[in-house]
Amino acid sequence: MTATRWLAEYAWLPDQDEPTADVLIEAEDGRFTTVTPLAGGDAPTAGVEVLTDAVRLPGLTLPGLANAHSHAFHRALRGRTHGGRGDFWTWREQMYAVAGRLDPDAYLTLARAVYAEMALAGVTCVGEFHYLHHGPGGKPYDDPNAMSAALVEAAAQAGVRITLLDTAYLTASVDGRPLEGTQLRFGDGDAARWGERAAAFTPTAGHARVGAAVHSVRAVPAEQISTVARWARERDAPLHVHLSEQPAENDACRAAHGCTPTRLLADREALGATTTAVHATHPTSGDLTLLGDSRTVVCLCPTTERDLADGIGPARRMADAGIPLSLGSDSHAVVDLFEEARAVELDERLRTRRRGHFTGAELLKAASVAGHTALGWTDAGRLAVGARADLVTVRLDSARTAGVPPVGVFFAAGAADVTTVVVDGRTVVADGRHRAVDVPAELAAAVAEVAS
Repeated sequence: MTATRWLAEYAWLPDQDEPTADVLIEAEDGRFTTVTPLAGGDAPTAGVEVLTDAVRLPGLTLPGLANAHSHAFHRALRGRTHGGRGDFWTWREQMYAVAGRLDPDAYLTLARAVYAEMALAGVTCVGEFHYLHHGPGGKPYDDPNAMSAALVEAAAQAGVRITLLDTAYLTASVDGRPLEGTQLRFGDGDAARWGERAAAFTPTAGHARVGAAVHSVRAVPAEQISTVARWARERDAPLHVHLSEQPAENDACRAAHGCTPTRLLADREALGATTTAVHATHPTSGDLTLLGDSRTVVCLCPTTERDLADGIGPARRMADAGIPLSLGSDSHAVVDLFEEARAVELDERLRTRRRGHFTGAELLKAASVAGHTALGWTDAGRLAVGARADLVTVRLDSARTAGVPPVGVFFAAGAADVTTVVVDGRTVVADGRHRAVDVPAELAAAVAEVAS
């Protein structure tokens, strides 16, 4: 791969409170080799010749963004679940209906378009929380991991990296009620058989890696959670879990086990620095201590949490407890990591009736390096020498961003302001257009195939 040079009007460099003007960025073989601020006359030794072949990046350049929590097929529900009252549980029935219509070919088509939509929004890596494993009635495909392979291929075609979080989904409730209906497509019987199937999927493509997930304490019996956690530890793989998304989950766990879901996970050795708890919307003070002391990551998904009327999690208390925060678009009611980041701050304002909880630099960290780390890509999410050559440029002259100082981009910009996306040194989005996918057309066709 040949060397590439960019000249960023502004770039947000690691550990800086605000962006830096005029930064020369160079990459070779998919890694950053130079990140040099030029202000103050500190021009590189190659002089003007270096700058003449540099690609200009007007606006603000950020490290690649990480969408740490995705259910790709939920994108088919956007705009279709708002016709009446209800809550998470009524929405879930509509989600199951879409899941019942997917096969590997349809899922590849849909996921390719969804991941390309993410790329347009500046996402360079996605964590796919994947539990739609089998055919109708729970019958395995001839290739038991055909759906996993479809998702990995979809990410490749969309030009983004993926961590496939192979999810154990074994029961329908905390008290062990068996799966039924569409849920049968999710199950492997028990954690041992889940582990055998998951271990058989070993993608060799450099854009993909495999992690594990416990769907929730509803979906994996308490005595089998440690089996999934051990599977992940033995492979040095990330482990993700839906946690305390609903008060009903907390109540059911207390009734069945006499403790909160967080305590149950801790007792099964499922917490730790390589574990990510998704949502954690309704934790107790004791839960926050357990998560913080273990350095467990929390992935907040504000646009989904508000879409499903789940509630507002205590984000500032989490951060103050030492819990690293990352971000996800989850059900893809919105695919916009700027909106997710902004909502972390704005939801805290609604909850506390006070302003000023998170700085732009903190929100950038959650949207970039923290998410990549949660997905096992510890060499990504920073504009730094040696890191993966991912970058995202946001225009500062749109109707939304005109007159906004670069430091304020997370409080003003949106996905529509992304102009350039580079993943591992390859340009995936240029001039606001995906180079390989007609995203609106492919989304429309793919959704029409599976949505009612």
